Formats: sequence, C-alpha cells, structure tokens
Amino acid sequence: MIDLHNRAGSGTDLLDGIAITQPRAMPDAASDYIASSASETISLVQSVTSSPFVLGLQHEARASTLPINVGIHEPADGGKKVKNTLIWINEHGNVTSHYQKLHLFDVNLPGGPVLKESNSVEAGKDIVPPIDTPIGKIGLMICFDLRFPEISLRLMRQGAQVLVYPSAFTVPTGKAHWETLLRGRAIENQAFVFAASQCGRHNGKRVSYGDSIVIGPWGDVIGRLERVEDADAEREGGREPQLLLVDLDLGLVEKARRELPLRRRTDVYPEI
Repeated sequence: MIDLHNRAGSGTDLLDGIAITQPRAMPDAASDYIASSASETISLVQSVTSSPFVLGLQHEARASTLPINVGIHEPADGGKKVKNTLIWINEHGNVTSHYQKLHLFDVNLPGGPVLKESNSVEAGKDIVPPIDTPIGKIGLMICFDLRFPEISLRLMRQGAQVLVYPSAFTVPTGKAHWETLLRGRAIENQAFVFAASQCGRHNGKRVSYGDSIVIGPWGDVIGRLERVEDADAEREGGREPQLLLVDLDLGLVEKARRELPLRRRTDVYPEI
C-alpha cells in the first residue's frame, strides 16, 4: 500500500502536494509514474480498478478519512494511447469523479525540449461540472489547460469556488508564465486556485519547474513550496518531498465577488 505520510515518487522525481486544514490531499500531475518515452508510457498504464497506485490511495483515503485529488494515467480505447486524467477519491475511498485533460502539450521551445504529448495521450472531450466536496465546489483541470481561460470561466459559472491545476511545467515556461497564469485565473474567476506542481529531474530529457502554489480569490499568493533551482543537486537528493498546508475561507470568494462584481456584457459577446 502507499504511505501518504512518507511516499516519494519513483526514481528521482518528487511528490510535492497541497493540503487544506479541513483535510484534503493534492499531489502533482500524473503521479502514478513518469516514463521516458511514449511507448513506455503506454506499456505501464493500468486501469483504475487494477492500478496498485490508485488502490493504495483508496486504502489511505479510507484509513485517514482524507479526500484525495490526484492525476493518473488511464488506458485509452484501442491500446495505442493513454488518458491523462484527474480523479477525486472521497474520504470513503471511492473514486467519484474523473476529468480527462482537454488540451495536450505539443511544443518545440527554442533552446528547450521538444514535447509532443499527443504522441501517447488521447485528448479529453468534456468539461466536468464542479464537484461538491467538504471544502466547497471544485473545478478540475490539468497543467496545459491553465493557458485556456474558457474552461475555468465555464466552471466558475457552474459554481466553482476552487480551481485546481496539478501540473508539470517545464523550467522555461514555468519561469516565464506559471505564477502569472495562476494569478490571472484566480482574479478573473474570483476563486481559489490550487496548483500542485511536479518538481525535479525525472530522466535525461525532462526537468519540471515545481513551485506548488495556492492563490486566493483576490489574486494574492497565500502559500507556496520552495522550488529547487539546481536540478543536478536535486537529482542527488538535495531536497525531501514537501507538503503545503493552508487555511481555506470560502467567505473570501463571496467577498471578492460581492465587492468587485464582474458584470459581463453578454449582449455584446457570448457567455461561455
């Protein structure tokens, strides 16, 4: 079984996470494994009902009465790709919600890595309505979805008070855009944003930016984990996995929306 109190990721990757004082665990993006190629990603995938990683988390959720929101891989139809999904495991250990990542990360950064998620991942087709949880209504998104405000706006209109973006940003895109994008989503939706972010060197090709962060509905940073600037030092065991604890006051969402009402001109442009 998986020990949430002591577990680090496979190899040299780090499992950072965010929790709230009314307990809930939020590990980073696709935490079940990190592969070195598209073919390896596909070969390692298991269903939710048979994955030792998911079964272990379900056991821990029941034992700790702790809801867990975690990114995993799931098999896609045909066996040629996988799904990049975010699941909600309630405090009874039941998987009650699945969100499949809509926007896939296909980029060729100057001086940086060439990444083509669509080689091994099947894109999702649906926005999952906000889920009711002990800490409010939560809207589920994954990583590259952060760059597309349409999803979060739809979730906000459906009542979301908390938006989650478990992510694995590259170092160049993380340095340039990570905090700015997260604060933007929080401000325009007047909602909390939780972004657990994968950190460290995972194989010879990939280093993730880290900087797990929580943003308040006013756009202020209310908690974050340190990131390791020297990836080589981290690979040699320079830092232990971390856990961020924050107080969540949903009254701040209502306060922001009441004091700064955003009256959209849907007579001029369509509502999302």
